[in-house]
Amino acid sequence: MVKVFQAAEATDLVTELRRSFDEGVTRGYEWRVAQLKKLLLICDNHEPEIVSALHDDLGKPELESSVYEVALLRNSVNLALKQLKDWMAPDKAKTSITTFPASAEIVSEPLGVVLVISAWNYPFLLSIDPVIGAISAGNAVVLKPSELAPASSSLLAKLLEQYLDSSAVRVVEGAVTETTLLLEQKWDKIFYTGSSRIGRIIMMAAAKNLTPVVLELGGKSPVVIDSDTNLKITVKRIIAGKWGCNNGQACISPDYILTTKEYSPKVIDALKQELESFYGKNPMESKDMSRIVNANHFDRLSKMLEEKEVSDKIVHGGQKNRDKLKIAPTILVDVPLDSQIMSEEIFGPLLPIITLNNMEEIFDVIRSRPKPLAAYLFTQNQKLKERFAMTVSAGGIVVNDIAVHLAVPSLPFGGVGESGMGSYHGKFSFDAFSHKKAVLYKSFVGDAAIRYPPYSTGKLRLLKALVNSNIVEIFRVLLGLS
Repeated sequence: MVKVFQAAEATDLVTELRRSFDEGVTRGYEWRVAQLKKLLLICDNHEPEIVSALHDDLGKPELESSVYEVALLRNSVNLALKQLKDWMAPDKAKTSITTFPASAEIVSEPLGVVLVISAWNYPFLLSIDPVIGAISAGNAVVLKPSELAPASSSLLAKLLEQYLDSSAVRVVEGAVTETTLLLEQKWDKIFYTGSSRIGRIIMMAAAKNLTPVVLELGGKSPVVIDSDTNLKITVKRIIAGKWGCNNGQACISPDYILTTKEYSPKVIDALKQELESFYGKNPMESKDMSRIVNANHFDRLSKMLEEKEVSDKIVHGGQKNRDKLKIAPTILVDVPLDSQIMSEEIFGPLLPIITLNNMEEIFDVIRSRPKPLAAYLFTQNQKLKERFAMTVSAGGIVVNDIAVHLAVPSLPFGGVGESGMGSYHGKFSFDAFSHKKAVLYKSFVGDAAIRYPPYSTGKLRLLKALVNSNIVEIFRVLLGLS
């Protein structure tokens, strides 16, 4: 009989973790390092099990699982272990003449007890990567994996319970009921990865307790292809970033291509040629592509393809097998901009190409839509690169590649507008789960009578000069000059 997660258990869970946090269990450098090393052991000792679980849930090829989940996690842990002392050290801050003599610093303080709600598409990476940040920053943490990846969720619960300190790190499995009960608790931060629809629910729940949130959402990430590009490499990188990353089921997956009417035939031909080179003449049989996660998502994608004025725009692919949850890489050209496939995030193996008269129209299309999590440009034109980087608003910009910014820990990863708020990776993960506390140390020496009543015109002039750091005016006041 399956044990049901009750409201009282959710309350008790948070109470226990808060007790551990208040007792200082998680604050010390040694505890943080010990937990991070245990996460490294999970990666080192259980990679075959992780790969197997990802194959059960998504049909992921071993290369994608080992490289894009386990290896990236290993890199995140190793970076945290290497940099943690520096991250934890207070940052010195300048003081002004107003507070002289004094010194100041910024202390990174753990927030407390935090909740991480992760996604199904990269169930290990998107679960453990935020947990690395939470632990590094000295928090107690509850992880809620996605129920849509049950094998991965079960393995995460088993491994984290086996390796990590259960007085401060817990996993709660389940679906809507369990997530709802968790959201009813008071947290010091909620970190959510998933859809914009659920992100709004998370934010409403957090607002009741004024709980800060990080929302890693998604959106329709455009790919702009300029005629001045290396087309062969361009399409290879687009295919690798679209179908080679969980078959398009990724938040930073290319969602649609923008190019000129004149150049589009070359783009389409090159995509067809390289897709056959990558996945063969019958991509439905390829073992190098993930399947669709479940029947609901398969039906959602099928509905996009079957919409009136869309189905006849398919120029490549379109084959489907619901029993095997497989959809072939599908290219469409000039679907209506108000169609479902161009209004909602696709999150699958479908790729529309929108052709326009010139590059100026391309910028207009991007600006007219909600800000995406990523935007991609392929060109050798330096002025176009600079304009794209400066004028396109997105969570991240990549020029001449797809999704690789995800693997650069010195870059923040996060959205803007409807694609999310807050960021993480590397030190940004540590900062996401820290409060930057201002600390000022003041001496008893140099106590100034001018700050105390009774007030006078001279005191007013001198205080204004001090606050404005106006050295000339300070001397004028002290010398009695008007």
